[in-house]
Amino acid sequence: MTTDAHAHAQPTVEPTPEQALVAHVERAKAALLDDARADKIAKQHARGKLTARERIAYLAGEEFIEFGGLAGPGPSNNGAAPLVAPADGVVTGIGYVDGRPVALAAFDFTVLGGSNGAVGMAKVMRIADRALHDRIPMVLLHDGGGHRMQEALDSRLAAPGSELLMKMCDLSGYVPLVSAMLGPGFGAPGNLAACCDFVVIVRGQGTMGLSSDFLVRNGTGEDATNEELGGADNCARRGVVDLAVDDEHEALDAIRLYLSYLPSWQDGAQNMGDRDAGPGHTADRLDTLVPANMRQAYDVRYVIEGLADDETVFEIKPGYAPNMVCAFARLAGRPVGIVANQPQVFGGAIDGPASEKLGGFVAVCDTFGLPLVVLIDMPGFQVGTAAEESRLVRRSARIAYELANATVPRVVITTRKAYGAAYVVMGGGRSIDADLSLAWPTAELCAIPVESAVDIAFKSVYLDDPEPEKKRAEFIELMRANIDPVLAADGFGIDDVVLPSQTRRLLVETFARAVPRRAPRVPGKRRTIAPA
Repeated sequence: MTTDAHAHAQPTVEPTPEQALVAHVERAKAALLDDARADKIAKQHARGKLTARERIAYLAGEEFIEFGGLAGPGPSNNGAAPLVAPADGVVTGIGYVDGRPVALAAFDFTVLGGSNGAVGMAKVMRIADRALHDRIPMVLLHDGGGHRMQEALDSRLAAPGSELLMKMCDLSGYVPLVSAMLGPGFGAPGNLAACCDFVVIVRGQGTMGLSSDFLVRNGTGEDATNEELGGADNCARRGVVDLAVDDEHEALDAIRLYLSYLPSWQDGAQNMGDRDAGPGHTADRLDTLVPANMRQAYDVRYVIEGLADDETVFEIKPGYAPNMVCAFARLAGRPVGIVANQPQVFGGAIDGPASEKLGGFVAVCDTFGLPLVVLIDMPGFQVGTAAEESRLVRRSARIAYELANATVPRVVITTRKAYGAAYVVMGGGRSIDADLSLAWPTAELCAIPVESAVDIAFKSVYLDDPEPEKKRAEFIELMRANIDPVLAADGFGIDDVVLPSQTRRLLVETFARAVPRRAPRVPGKRRTIAPA
């Protein structure tokens, strides 16, 4: 009996040509995965960051169809060794977020610092084309350093420029555009994010701007850090981004939440959510939330929560222009946009940033078919040389421009202070032909605050009186007799005066009944020119 171990060995079977080709492709694709680049991935994790593929997996799960994975920068054109750049530094494809197809691009910091190469940007252009043709949202996950220096210093490559920003303009107003700043975001990433409807940034990690500290220092001599130039909280305060969050998972969750409010054209209607949802936790206090004292502040966000479905309010740009609140919410499951003056800040007075914040939000809501609720409580516009220097007289017109041009159903509610031209700009009364115009019992509708009017018209009279303060009070009482929301309804300047607790039912009924889009007021008109 032989004990030779080789006696029973199986003969080596050479793979067929077809099997060899399959194995070749499988090896090439395996080299793209995180497992094949353990050292690079470990460094990314050491920075406290997810990888590009981990981000896509968290957002889209297993439903991701990659294309361009095998693309790369190709041979060097300057005699240097070829660059090693898996997927050319950006993972692109179609993912499904809560079952909805989304064109995705995740820039990979582990590949040449996430810099933008020519092939990689062609891949991004490809997903932009898919977003346009398939009419699906486009989501960009940024973590990179702009132009790739190994390719940027070549006139032949630089001369054509890029059609990507033009493509972003084509997509704008057609599909939702979203960016997440998860790492370096100066230069091209900042330009792309600036074209998006929703931008979220991670504190201590993401940046967004035109030039990093190195270029600023070399170009101007200014010694500023990247955090000072484009850090998360600075960007949120400036209104450059819509939301600053503490970690990547929160950023990706915010993207999922944002998209949940916007309808898919394939559905033909909005994602209605829970039609039987009840109101928020402040609903039982709505009738007492707004003080009758015009000088007493309150948080209008509690009012919004009381009107909306429970746990559905998603505030946009909370760190910018806090005197104006803009939020998505749901009413009986229907997604809506709500804008409101915030009496806690400047008494709710309107300034330039508030005007632009409201204008941009209304444009998004109108674009994607979300009905609008406008809550008015403000003393007017900010006044003084600083306000005039800020071009407020032009910037405030953006509010009227967007509210008047909106074609979705609109309900305007005067909750308290409503004075002069600012009331008109905010769409009060019949100013924008709203589908429903209401006032609450606390509403004060007039040209200017009563006290100011008395001081302007009767100051010389009451100062000559032996008891000037008493005389002034008499004038105030006399003029206040004509300021009453019931009188506003009597003149049919509004549709009704209702209790706050009755308002939610009227909102739900109005939006269920109203046509989704009004016809153009001026048929054939090409466009309206936005205020400068």
